[in-house]
Amino acid sequence: MSATRTTTGTGRGGGGGFVDEPDLPRDDDPELRRPSGLAWRRRTAIEMIVSGVLGLYTSFVLSIEAVTLAGDPDASLSCDINAVISCGKVAQSWQASLFGFPNAFLGIAAEAVVITVAVAIAGGVTFPRWFMLSAEAIYTAGLVFAYWLFFEAYFVIGALCPWCLLITVTTTLVWAGLTRIVVRDGHLGLPGRAGPAARRFVAAGNDWFVTAAVLVLFAAVVLVKYGPSLLA
Repeated sequence: MSATRTTTGTGRGGGGGFVDEPDLPRDDDPELRRPSGLAWRRRTAIEMIVSGVLGLYTSFVLSIEAVTLAGDPDASLSCDINAVISCGKVAQSWQASLFGFPNAFLGIAAEAVVITVAVAIAGGVTFPRWFMLSAEAIYTAGLVFAYWLFFEAYFVIGALCPWCLLITVTTTLVWAGLTRIVVRDGHLGLPGRAGPAARRFVAAGNDWFVTAAVLVLFAAVVLVKYGPSLLA
C-alpha cells in the first residue's frame, strides 16, 4: 500500500533533503526516513577529504609538469619511465588541454571545492537539496571526463600517466562519497521502491563494496595491457 513519506527538514529545495512525495512506499526502517546521522556523514566526509587532498596534490604536480613542458617540450618528467608509462607523452596530447589549457588546472579548482564541502559536512553542515544535486551533477560530469581521459590514454594515445591514473581513482572515490550522501539523505528522488531500496543499500554500506569492485576492475584493466611495462 502506498503512503505519503514523512517529511524531515524544510521540504523540496530545503536543507533536509526528504520531501513530501505521495504514492511512494515507505521505508521498512523508520530511521531511513530521517537524514543520516553526523557520525555516518562524517565517515563519508573524511573519505572525501583524503581523496580530495590526494587529488589536489596530484593536480598541482600535473600543473607544474604542464608548465615545464610549455617551456621545454623535450623536458624529461619524473614519471617518464618508458615509452608507455610516460606523463610527458600524455601531457603533450591534445586531450590533455581539451579546453585550451591544461586539464590539471580544472582539477585544482574542483578538488579545492570538494575539500571545502567535505570539511563542512564533517563539521555538521547540512547543505540544501539544490546544492547537493548540483554538486552531484557537476562531479558526475567530472567523473565522466576522468574516465574519458583514461579511455583516450589507454586506446588512442597509447601511454599512461601514473598521476592521471591517481586522479581517476580519487575522482571515483569522491564521486562515490558524494553519491552516498545524496542517495542516503533522500536528495535524489528515485521512482517507486527504488528510493527506499537505494537508501537501505547505502545505509548498510554495500556501496563501499561496489566502489572497491570498480577500482579493482580499473586496476585489472591497466595491468592486462600495461603490466609488463610497469616492471620494465
